[in-house]
Amino acid sequence: MLLHPAYKLIIGDKIVDTTDEPQASTAVSLTVRLDMDTPADSFTLLLGQVGGFQPQRDDEARIELGFRDDALTLVMVGQVISADSGLTLRRVIGHGPAHKLLHHFTNQTYQAKSAGDIVSDLANQAGVEVARAESGILFPAYVVDGRLSFYHHMRALADLCGFDLYLDAEGKLVFAPFRSGNTIHLFDYAKQIVELEHWQTAPDAGEVQAWGEGPGGSDDTWAWLTKDFSGRKGTAGSGAPVRLLERPALRTAEAAQTAADAAYAHLTRQTLRGTLLSTGQPKVKLGDAIQLRNLPDASMNASFQVRSVTHLIDKVSGFTTRIGFRRSSI
Repeated sequence: MLLHPAYKLIIGDKIVDTTDEPQASTAVSLTVRLDMDTPADSFTLLLGQVGGFQPQRDDEARIELGFRDDALTLVMVGQVISADSGLTLRRVIGHGPAHKLLHHFTNQTYQAKSAGDIVSDLANQAGVEVARAESGILFPAYVVDGRLSFYHHMRALADLCGFDLYLDAEGKLVFAPFRSGNTIHLFDYAKQIVELEHWQTAPDAGEVQAWGEGPGGSDDTWAWLTKDFSGRKGTAGSGAPVRLLERPALRTAEAAQTAADAAYAHLTRQTLRGTLLSTGQPKVKLGDAIQLRNLPDASMNASFQVRSVTHLIDKVSGFTTRIGFRRSSI
């Protein structure tokens, strides 16, 4: 069956819908990049210098992708951050709502709050909606200082809890652990898979030890120091080398153990990573999983966590999607 790529762009007060008016678009190419390891999702739109479609900085954007004979799928919302013109092309670049988190700073101390509570409060201050924020570690005290942006504080909390941090297609924040994936997408050898690369590496460390500061106020502590950390450290894995994770906010044994488990899980999952190129897959999103099937390498016939998604529509390649993935289990 011949597939006809299609998209709907709403930028500012202009709508370009190729399912409604296939000849109306002056777009040369459209790239959408979604990545858990990059602070803000982005899109890049190249336009011919003809017609009246002239996106401007700060215009709100909404991007839907798919195929002409099927319903389009929302893949990203954002805002134009630059629109530069040449003689023949206009390059429009936009970022997702995470750019708000990157441009907000504060000095604030939270007491007896969970990581999810802190993340939700910071998102609210930045004007970013929250789709889901699970609790994670309960901190007796946690300091947010103005040397780092809201995003980087959230990233640090996600790492300690072993959570993913990303914005969904509606631009709402998700702070939650990866389990089996919101949706599992099937990819078969010689069908949906055009290219596949993967890398297997040894873990960077065999054991993780997490240390914090004393809680203060007990018989064997003075101020924020403690005489004996043995009851307040966390350990995961075994073997050399040992990675030390020192974070002052880890003031309880439970918090230290959670952080150690999270760091060890990250090291393990990073040992198997890869990328997959397919025909356009707009329904594959951050927070999902993919299942590879019927590959010649039987060890790769398994489920993996989606870590990045790059959609490309242009007049040469049509509509393609490149998916970055990593091991989903430890």
